[in-house]
Amino acid sequence: MNVLAPPRARLSIEVVHDLVCPWCFLGLRRLMRTLRRRPDLLTDIAWRPFLLNPDMPRVGMPRADYVVRKFGGEERAGRLYSSISEIGRSEGVQFRFDRIRRTPSSVDAHRLVRWAVAYGRGAETVEALFSAHFTDGRDIGDVNMLAAIAVACGLDGNEALRFLHSDAEIDAVHAENLRAHRLGINGVPCFVVGGRHAIAGAQEPEVIERLLDVAVVEAEEL
Repeated sequence: MNVLAPPRARLSIEVVHDLVCPWCFLGLRRLMRTLRRRPDLLTDIAWRPFLLNPDMPRVGMPRADYVVRKFGGEERAGRLYSSISEIGRSEGVQFRFDRIRRTPSSVDAHRLVRWAVAYGRGAETVEALFSAHFTDGRDIGDVNMLAAIAVACGLDGNEALRFLHSDAEIDAVHAENLRAHRLGINGVPCFVVGGRHAIAGAQEPEVIERLLDVAVVEAEEL
């Protein structure tokens, strides 16, 4: 160990995402793959909620109705899902859109992430929520399902249920969504590095890595 080496700067990475967005799942996988191949980087990740469907009823809606409203019909949605599924396989994600019966509101899922962060399980919970929805077809708008996911992530299911049955963090989720829009973020995923640099979309790891290197250089010059 070189005791004279300057301390490495820590990079903040804000992951602006929605848990019902397949591109966010892909973007997260690519971000994590980038960070695994750069163990020299010290990072702090903050999970920022974004609501793609802010008017979605809290109980969600049947998937068939959502597909018509969002894409105009099953045929167009099928083409899009096929493309996403192909990309997902290269990232180790098995998208099973055929298993999804309801499109949920993501408000409670975002609340669960915020609760899990307090126990140091934010990243695991985000990954588990994405997998539950897109691979297993689970309804992540159902509080009992969310509590089960919390348990699978090593958290207390009863405490999770008590939290989810309260109104805690609801206003915070909506406030974060509004903040993202005010910052000019109109689509997700979006990664904000060092509070100054933003990159939108499920970018390839090489693109993410270049952004991280720029942010590191700037942080070391401060």
